[in-house]
Amino acid sequence: MEKILDIIELIAYEKGLKIDSVAGAVKEAIIITAKKSLDEHIAYDVEIDKKNKTLKLYQKILVCPPSDERLSSDPDNHISITEAKEMDEEVEVGDELRYELSLENMSRSAVNTLYKELEFHIQRLIETQLFEKYKSQVGKIVSGSVVRVDDEGNTFVEIDEIRAFLPKKNRIKGESFKVGNVVGAILKHVSIDRKNGIQIELSRTTPKLLEELLRLEVPEIKDGDVTIEKCARIPGERAKVAISSSSPKIDAVGATVGVKGVRINAVGKELKNENIDCIEYSPIPEMFVARSLSPALISSVKIDGTKAIVTLPSEQKPKAIGKNGINIRLASMLTGYEIELIEQGGVLGIPTASLTQTPKEEKKDISSLASLFKE
Repeated sequence: MEKILDIIELIAYEKGLKIDSVAGAVKEAIIITAKKSLDEHIAYDVEIDKKNKTLKLYQKILVCPPSDERLSSDPDNHISITEAKEMDEEVEVGDELRYELSLENMSRSAVNTLYKELEFHIQRLIETQLFEKYKSQVGKIVSGSVVRVDDEGNTFVEIDEIRAFLPKKNRIKGESFKVGNVVGAILKHVSIDRKNGIQIELSRTTPKLLEELLRLEVPEIKDGDVTIEKCARIPGERAKVAISSSSPKIDAVGATVGVKGVRINAVGKELKNENIDCIEYSPIPEMFVARSLSPALISSVKIDGTKAIVTLPSEQKPKAIGKNGINIRLASMLTGYEIELIEQGGVLGIPTASLTQTPKEEKKDISSLASLFKE
């Protein structure tokens, strides 16, 4: 144990850990080794002498009154005040006596135990530090190289010093990766346990990915002049983003889209050519719902609890619904309202919850959305 402080500093430097954390791990490893090799019933303490850079192991014994039951139930760790005063007149009840134990004559098995305990505790320190690092990045974009794709289509991505997991369900439909590809995704979840260590789950389907990509691409969003209020996605197909501006001089939609759509197209390309609609957010529910159904032109909106009843010209209904009902579904996801369409003239449409598929025959005489969309 000579120059133990130098060893601790070296480990801390090589592993990127705090010296105090490594010192604590070393102390704990030595105490566990002492319990396994000497006596598991004894209370131990470890002290590092910073001046001499050495380490000492002590046995701790608590001074108790003569009538204390612990003197008989746990004599290894307790001593009566009467016996203690024979060794030191100034000792008092509640004081702790410490006796140094030798580490010089450790057996080979004890040395092996100490090595394994040190390795285990240092590894736990590294994992805990990594866990805290990646926990702070949850909801942010991380990127790395694909190192493996299993038979089920799950992708394993190496991010700096750790391997993350991108499940097939969190991958955009039709998207595939090969070993060596660089992948960017949202860090969705991070966990740690003794058996498997750190587990990191990634996602490319969450709306958060779209938000983060927009922050990277649009300086006004990054600087806080433009705010992303709401976001809804059907991954790989289409998305809607509601944005607002903190300054009347800044056009939120124009800034986000960019000249000739250069900014929004760059984001869409990263998401497998996902079409992204940018709309101006409104705190007025009726106006927000009307804008969310863009490119359809809406005549009126009435809010009834969690339902938005939308009146519109019959020629605007296909635009409001969109291909496969995608436009009205995204509008519902974005606003949080169940949207029901009414054609001007009184023809009632079905709510968004029932929209799943496009009609097989659009040439037929259609009187309601119920006949448009069949399971």
